Amino acid sequence: MKGPILAAGVVAIAALAAGGGYWIGNRNAGEHAIPASAPANNAQAAKKERKLLYYRNPMGLPDTSPVPKKDPMGMDYIPVYEGEEESSGTGQIRISTEKIQKLGVRTEKASLKPIDRAVRAAGRVEADERRTYTISPKFEGYVERLHVNATGQLIAKGQPLFEVYSPELVSAQREYAIAAQGMQSLKGADSDAQAGMKQLAESSLLRLKNWDISDEQIRLLARTGEAKRTMTFRSPVSGIVTEKKAVQGMRFMPGEMLYQVTDLSTVWVLADVFEQDIGLLKPRAKARVAINAYPGKEFEGTVTYVYPTLQAETRTVQVRLELPNPGGLLKPGMFADVELAVDSTGNRVTVPVSAVIDSGTRRIVLVQAREGRFEPREVKLGARSSDYVEVLEGVQEGEDVVVAANFLIDAESNLKAALGSFNAPQAKETPKSGGAGHQAEGTIGEIDAAAGTVSITHGPVDSLKWPPMTMTFHVANSALLKNMKPGNPVRFEFVERQPGEWVITKFQPAAAPHAAHR
Repeated sequence: MKGPILAAGVVAIAALAAGGGYWIGNRNAGEHAIPASAPANNAQAAKKERKLLYYRNPMGLPDTSPVPKKDPMGMDYIPVYEGEEESSGTGQIRISTEKIQKLGVRTEKASLKPIDRAVRAAGRVEADERRTYTISPKFEGYVERLHVNATGQLIAKGQPLFEVYSPELVSAQREYAIAAQGMQSLKGADSDAQAGMKQLAESSLLRLKNWDISDEQIRLLARTGEAKRTMTFRSPVSGIVTEKKAVQGMRFMPGEMLYQVTDLSTVWVLADVFEQDIGLLKPRAKARVAINAYPGKEFEGTVTYVYPTLQAETRTVQVRLELPNPGGLLKPGMFADVELAVDSTGNRVTVPVSAVIDSGTRRIVLVQAREGRFEPREVKLGARSSDYVEVLEGVQEGEDVVVAANFLIDAESNLKAALGSFNAPQAKETPKSGGAGHQAEGTIGEIDAAAGTVSITHGPVDSLKWPPMTMTFHVANSALLKNMKPGNPVRFEFVERQPGEWVITKFQPAAAPHAAHR
């Protein structure tokens, strides 16, 4: 009896222990377990905390909607929550701190500065027209002997140029000699006879002077009374012989040029100043002139005249500068780089020249709104110096403007497409070939060579946040479609030529067909 009773007791104790363990386990589980529906409830609560701002166009067009809608291609507009604003909706560019550091973006505050302006122009050295002389006898004669016989020869005032024989000159000398002797022999005669002889002598003397016979030669003639067969013709000025036509033995006529002499102690520089800069120049303004022949050496001159006519072909006006030429370094015909000083303005709002993106039709400055956000603004510019430019409209004093890394905006792209390249996701950034292009992979569909279009079923485009879809693209050149056939897997690059018009610029074969997405 004791055996069965003992076994039954053991079984009862085991059952009680199992039941107690079950009760204790359930109790602990009730205290510490999390309901299975809790994660879903927390996710819903977190989602409710996000504030929906608007819905944006899935193709990146500048179009938003306060309510859900579809675009003309049937694609749903994408919801944008607080903190996820796109540049297309706010007019700003978002760039992560990591990308700012990678691009080397640098800013500088717009500040008040005086603009020290200078007008630059190309010019050439010319001889001073007021210091150019032509030597041409006023009588007919023959060149008996040349004393100056080479172009470029330096001569001084009064230096002999050539000896000349002229029957008229010999006759005038004899008349003067006879008249001078007659005056001596008629000293005791009546006054009328003396007056007539004196008049004849003065007439002969005046004739010789009018022919540029020097005073020294006339005094010698009066003293000796001897008419010489030849007379020496002397230079009336100092300078360089820039032209020589006299040849020994030649006959010349009255007024014929035999020499041209130019004084190069002072020269002109004629600078071609552009039409828009003429209003900045003033007479007697100082100028600096650089000559290629003398690197590192500058010459100083003065604006002496602004010519009254405009050259229609080049839209320039000639400005004359006068420069001293010690040592004869400046030679007529040399090219010159001219920098003309202009009166500086007062303090103006200025930005560095590198901050301005000039597309040819408008000028843009990127203003840092806050950390990681940049706002493109169209500006109106004024005076410009070598480093800074005046901003008349668009930027205020103290605002931070981008002065480095804005060159990444492709000058050949419109600003919207270029700025779109900054918004590519960092985690899945698609490498670009350059400029503001985008890349994708897909499968060729329908081809219309006449219209220059092709339908492609492509995968997601990360740089534009596009989902997979089928759409029609234009091609930049019909030759791109030459080897394309429906069903071909391709990798392609495209840009936005204008809002909503996407143009393929390059095709490459892909490794495998991309799955169709609709």
